[in-house]
Amino acid sequence: MTSSDAKSYQSDLRPVWCPGCGDYGVLAALCQALAALKIPHEALVVVSGIGCSSRMPGYIHSYGFHSIHGRAIPLATGIKLARPDLTVLVTMGDGDAYGIGGNHFLHAARRNLDLTCIIMNNQVYGMTKGQVSPTTPYGDRTSTTPYGSIEPPVHPLLLALAAGATFVARGASWEAKHLAALMAEGIRHRGFSVIDVLSPCVTFRPEDLAYWKERTRTEDISPAHDRLDALHRVFIDGGRTLGLIYQEGRPTYWDEWTAKVPVARARPAGPTGLDAIVAGLSRGRPRG
Repeated sequence: MTSSDAKSYQSDLRPVWCPGCGDYGVLAALCQALAALKIPHEALVVVSGIGCSSRMPGYIHSYGFHSIHGRAIPLATGIKLARPDLTVLVTMGDGDAYGIGGNHFLHAARRNLDLTCIIMNNQVYGMTKGQVSPTTPYGDRTSTTPYGSIEPPVHPLLLALAAGATFVARGASWEAKHLAALMAEGIRHRGFSVIDVLSPCVTFRPEDLAYWKERTRTEDISPAHDRLDALHRVFIDGGRTLGLIYQEGRPTYWDEWTAKVPVARARPAGPTGLDAIVAGLSRGRPRG
C-alpha cells in the first residue's frame, strides 16, 4: 500500500474541522484501512448522523449518506439488508451513537448486524458549542454544566460488550497507524464492529489530548475471545488500553434471516423493490 492508494479514498472536498481536531487523524486512518483492504469505491457506503464527526461521508470517495441525528444505524441497517454485498460503515460522534442514537446502538449490537461503527468520542457535543454529552466525565464543566456535570458518564466499551457486539476496540486519533490496523480488522470482521476512537475536541476540551496521551497505552492487535475477561479488564483499567478488546465469531443477523426465512434466500421473479410497488399501484385496487 502506498500513500497514493490511501489518498484515492479521499474525496475532493476539503475538511472544515477546527485545526488540530482529532477527526483529521481518524479520516487519515480510515483511508489507510480502506486502501489496505482494497475495497472498491463502488462497493463502499459510509453513513453518518449529525455532528463534527458525521461530516465523514463527504470526505470519503465512496457512496455516502448524511442522515439525521442519532439515526445513522437504522439507515445503515436498511442499506446492508437490501445490499448485503456492500461494505457499510457508520461514522458517528459519542452523542450521536451513545445518546440520541443509544437505543439503535444497543439493538444493532444484540442483533449482530454486519456493520462497522467508527465512533469519534470527544466527550462533548462539539458542533453545537460544547454541551455535556453522554461520555463527559463526572464533574466536568461544559456550556450546559457550568457547575460541573452531575451525571455519571456512559462507558462505551462496557456498553458495547454488554449489548452483544462481536468486535469491540478502542483507538486514538493520534495513533493513526495503530488505528488504521484496528479499523481494517473491524471492517474485515463479519458482525457488529464497534471502534470507539478517542478524538479530542481542541475547541471545547483542549486539555484532553495531553491527558489521554499520558494515560493510554497501545497493545498489539491480538485475538480476545473471553467476553467476561474483556468486561473485567475494561472495568479495571477504565478504557485506557488502545487495541482490540473483544472479538467473537457468531452468525450475523443476515445469516440468521436467510437460514430461517425461505423468501430471503432467493429474489422473487418479476419486478422488485420500488418497481414492484409502482406496478402494484398502477393496477389499482378493486372497488367494492
